[in-house]
Amino acid sequence: MRFTVSTWNINSVRLRIDHVLRFLAEERPDVLCLQETKCPDDAFPLKALRGSGYEHVVFAGQKGYNGVAILSRHPLLTRAVMSFCERADARHISAVLGPEAGRAAGIVLHDFYVPAGGDVPDVGLNPKFAHKIDFLDALRAWGGRRVSGPAILVGDLNVAPLEHDVWSHKQLLDVVSHTPIETERLETLRGEAGWIDAARLLTPEPEKIYTWWSYRSPDWAAANKGRRLDHAWVSPDLAGTVRGVTVARHARGWDRPSDHAPVTLALEL
Repeated sequence: MRFTVSTWNINSVRLRIDHVLRFLAEERPDVLCLQETKCPDDAFPLKALRGSGYEHVVFAGQKGYNGVAILSRHPLLTRAVMSFCERADARHISAVLGPEAGRAAGIVLHDFYVPAGGDVPDVGLNPKFAHKIDFLDALRAWGGRRVSGPAILVGDLNVAPLEHDVWSHKQLLDVVSHTPIETERLETLRGEAGWIDAARLLTPEPEKIYTWWSYRSPDWAAANKGRRLDHAWVSPDLAGTVRGVTVARHARGWDRPSDHAPVTLALEL
């Protein structure tokens, strides 16, 4: 059984619902996890998404920023939301796939949106960066026990942890998303809990992988100064089922796009 989970920081689902619907029509993943929907729950475009064939939807939003959602072609048994750093700011949602999902039944899906951290990588000078570091520490505490049972964690983790996850390791060491204080934390929490980085399982370094290209670049495609900020992790018992992790780079070139490209994890269950 081929089973696919996509993740995408859409950077406002209300403004880019056409992009979401286009991606669903073209790629038809079993599950799509969204981040940064910037949409309160009462304004979430549920009818349009269900009309595209994704009848099972769970979401957590708030006005103006953040927001996460899981869209599924298969029934979802539960909806759970965790808050970190004593803030109810819609950065996590999880669900369990129901028995109708066949061999994917029982898989726990976690969708995360880690704070970006602002521009100054100093916890003393930049409250946004301090919040990001606190969030990563809280995420480590949550995942302190090794993951048990089949689970998938995806989302915009806003950290490019490895040397070849950025266009220039040396030039970005003091740039938020690739500083050692961030990369070491992310890799430590992933390793302690036993999560497997699915993209690097199949495509080890030194091959470059990017999922994000800045709006600040006048010609992002030609410059190709990207970073791998969007991740797909699997529990150890799913590692042997991973068949692919692809980046839909072409979506970054759509009209008024998100600066993130969708990432799709493919499993053979």
